[in-house]
Amino acid sequence: MSVAIIDYGSGNLRSAAKAFERSARETGVREDIIVTSDPSALTRASHLVLPGVGAFADCKRGLQALDGMWQALDEAVIRQAKPFLGICVGMQLMARVGREHGEHEGFGWIDGEVMKLEPGDPTLKVPHMGWNDLAGLKSSHKVLAGIAPGDHAYFVHSYHLAARSAEIVLGRVDYGGPVAAIVGRDNFIGTQFHPEKSQAVGLRLIANFLSWRP
Repeated sequence: MSVAIIDYGSGNLRSAAKAFERSARETGVREDIIVTSDPSALTRASHLVLPGVGAFADCKRGLQALDGMWQALDEAVIRQAKPFLGICVGMQLMARVGREHGEHEGFGWIDGEVMKLEPGDPTLKVPHMGWNDLAGLKSSHKVLAGIAPGDHAYFVHSYHLAARSAEIVLGRVDYGGPVAAIVGRDNFIGTQFHPEKSQAVGLRLIANFLSWRP
């Protein structure tokens, strides 16, 4: 079996692939890490990863430009219940709608909308870029095992996912107010931060995800 990191032209996936390869090697997980733009590869994969850099609409168009990929993802995640990790915009695409440069439908796996980041502290800049402490972690979730409040993660974003239910927010960050840092339910989870750039915390989360069997 394999872990499929989906390549749809959204940024350089090299660092993500290397982080997954390192976590698999260090934890003894026997999974091939593949970067793919082939929807049929999802049927053979045990775990799916959707990175994302840039604007919500651009990432959606990139996915839909790969014939059958949007539908293959929905099939694999919702009907086949394969473990899924969305990173940054890949997490945001799980929402019902994105409101970046217009209104754009997401997968709708999570009831929420992606909105412009508006910190309550006017001295804080947008985009939110750099290291921040994680808080409000639901440590009972297996993908968050060994990650504690106060651990640092690396963020780069101007929009955030506002979930309708607090139950699906598994962790947050304070940036002029609470911002969802980790969301998820059932077999899918997403991080607003970049695990592949978050050093020990990111590698721990990736390792947990690779061994996750929801």
